[in-house]
Amino acid sequence: MAVSLLIAGSLALGGCGAAVSQRAADREAVAEASYPPTGQLIEVDGHTVHAHVEGRGPDLVLIHGASGSTRDFTFSFVDRVKDRYRVIVFDRPGLGWSDDIGPAGNSPLVQADLLRKAAGQLGVRRPIVLGHSYGAAVALAWGLRDPGNTAGIVTVSGAVMPWPGDLGPIYALTSSSFGSAAVVPLIAAFVSDQRADRVVEQIFAPQVVPAGYPEYFGVGLSLRRESFRVNARQVTNLKPYLKLMQPNYPKLPVPVEILHGDADRVVPAEIHAEPLGKLIPGSRVTILKGIGHMPHHVAADEVGAAIDRVAVRAGLR
Repeated sequence: MAVSLLIAGSLALGGCGAAVSQRAADREAVAEASYPPTGQLIEVDGHTVHAHVEGRGPDLVLIHGASGSTRDFTFSFVDRVKDRYRVIVFDRPGLGWSDDIGPAGNSPLVQADLLRKAAGQLGVRRPIVLGHSYGAAVALAWGLRDPGNTAGIVTVSGAVMPWPGDLGPIYALTSSSFGSAAVVPLIAAFVSDQRADRVVEQIFAPQVVPAGYPEYFGVGLSLRRESFRVNARQVTNLKPYLKLMQPNYPKLPVPVEILHGDADRVVPAEIHAEPLGKLIPGSRVTILKGIGHMPHHVAADEVGAAIDRVAVRAGLR
């Protein structure tokens, strides 16, 4: 029903393209002014990568999920670990304040290569790499690409295994040529703050959204037309790359901690975390009872403990 309404709306407003575009541009300008980069902008292979760096200690890289940015981690989680790690948080390509790198960026392996180069410019050595949701695939790709210089990996609510079925009509629509051209501008121009807040609530369910999170995170950055298109393209194309990566998971020679909530309906643990744990020798799977998709906000102590376990196993502590 929602897809039908979007299609009907896009056709009805077909003659108002300039007005829709201007409204979307105005909202994007407000979002960018309200939520500027919190870190530094690094040039890598002609592309800008946004990196937020805080703390002292062994290097810890944090990689956000779909529709996310560094702000998901800098809201509160960085403060929990910066007393014992140098924390480097990246915006993935095309999201937050990092440049899109085109169709090649659909691959988590290519994303990992770009972020590793950015990390190299920051002097990062043998990091623990933590990825949340989609970012967990990038974290595993980081370890597969450069196992000798990766201390360990932590996946949190990771989308890391090929899943049965498809993603549903919204992703199919917004990643299509028609949806990208006609529907995405409508979303950018007209989605209300109330609707955006409901989506955030669904992502955090069954837990509640922490006070101040929506105001800090800045959903408007994710609703920018190009960011929305990039995210739809990356998520829609993730499954084939996971099929490519899966046979290599058992070869990972580094400590791996896998955390997942058993109430996560966005990325179910039984499809992702549990099979991943069976594939990687010596990995440790922690299933968090009653926890949804955002453990780094609602079970942050457990996530911090997993990082510390990797640090000990890797000889960093």
